[in-house]
Amino acid sequence: MEKRLISSYDEENDTFVGKIGDENGYVADYGISKGIYLGINDSNLPAAVLIPNASKVLNTSKSVLESSDVRIGIDCDNSCLTFRMCIEGLLVFSTKCKNNFGIPDLNYLIDCNL
Repeated sequence: MEKRLISSYDEENDTFVGKIGDENGYVADYGISKGIYLGINDSNLPAAVLIPNASKVLNTSKSVLESSDVRIGIDCDNSCLTFRMCIEGLLVFSTKCKNNFGIPDLNYLIDCNL
């Protein structure tokens, strides 16, 4: 499933925020990796991504994070959640964790370019 990503990067505070375009808030916030937080809506679906200290967490430069070409992939089944983030077509971060969050089976591509 493809969704539109609305993202912003605050260079001064080194914070990346991404929100799914048709979502209005979230009801829970889960740490899926050190420094990466996934906001979930009332249907247990991903609604937002927050990354404080983004350049350090993602091990990339602040200038790369300012790009508007961001894609986030979230794949989930009953046992695992996989999160991938690409900027300008390059994979900048990928992680896999246990799905202890109640997120249903899904395959999301959240893209700024939709």
